[in-house]
Amino acid sequence: MACFKTLAVLALVLVLCVQGTLGEIKCEHLDQDTCSYAISSTGKRCVLEKHVKRSGQESYNCRTSEIEADRLRNWIESDQCIKACGLDRKTLGISSDSLLDSCFTKHLCSSECYNSCPNVVDLYFNLAAGEGVFLPKLCEAKEGNGRRELIADIKSSGIVATGPIHAVKFTAAAPLVAPALAPY
Repeated sequence: MACFKTLAVLALVLVLCVQGTLGEIKCEHLDQDTCSYAISSTGKRCVLEKHVKRSGQESYNCRTSEIEADRLRNWIESDQCIKACGLDRKTLGISSDSLLDSCFTKHLCSSECYNSCPNVVDLYFNLAAGEGVFLPKLCEAKEGNGRRELIADIKSSGIVATGPIHAVKFTAAAPLVAPALAPY
């Protein structure tokens, strides 16, 4: 019985040490070189924001967004994925506008990105869905050079439409989930 208790105590100590070593990602603790494309331990995406002080001095802060990642937590995107997907660590905020850029979609739809970077694919899958576009179809059209048909479906989020004057009742719908990717 004493051996079992000793083993249990050692297991508990090991679990606490490993958790302390790995740590929990809090967006507010990340610097501008690791913020973009990171996911906090709570599953919320991190976003880089630029603040300009009255003196004109710029500062960058990482904060937790309200956007949740599907099936991923405690994640800082690798430099290999950033490069393969044509991304930039200095990206401010999260926007679907990059889906309008054919050079970006070429990188995003490449096998190096699409099959190896589940965090990036999940993010852009959901951003595309928000614009009414199915990312696998966009990538398929990109391969067949059918860009014109699908790109018309993507609308830039650069201009914000005004909200309804009267209250609108929304009904719940199941969230879209990115297709399962091959294990990496």
